[in-house]
Amino acid sequence: MANRPVNAGSGAAAAPPPVPHDATPAGHDAATAAPAGHRAARAARTARAARTTRAARTTRATRAARDPRPSKLAWLPYLIVLAGAATGMLIAWQGSKYAGRGAGLIGASLLVGALARLILPERYAGLLASRRKASDVLGFAAFGAAVLAVAIALP
Repeated sequence: MANRPVNAGSGAAAAPPPVPHDATPAGHDAATAAPAGHRAARAARTARAARTTRAARTTRATRAARDPRPSKLAWLPYLIVLAGAATGMLIAWQGSKYAGRGAGLIGASLLVGALARLILPERYAGLLASRRKASDVLGFAAFGAAVLAVAIALP
């Protein structure tokens, strides 16, 4: 009921009036609307620049479309960080005597992950890249430093 026009009556919807899309406003002359002199040249330059920018964007897009999947080497930094953290957990699991060493290895692995994310481009960062580069590096570095601080505090 809410979408029905007021004058629709008992359910027969009236057709909307036609909309003249191509109609020219009264008193509008095409000759006066065209830019004159240097404005026309500037408009042409702007249009040309827009075409070249669009072409450059298309070139980049097709290059990315050619090889959309990341490199096989993109797994390597992630696997190194994961192996270091897993080894640190295994060492810490051996007992309280080794907890500091294990935590130190986990913290160092996270710092290596921060360094890898900082240095490597997006294509080779692999699973280390989940957000923007700055937030990834900051997160890895903060957690790595916190775990290293705990490792130093442990006997």
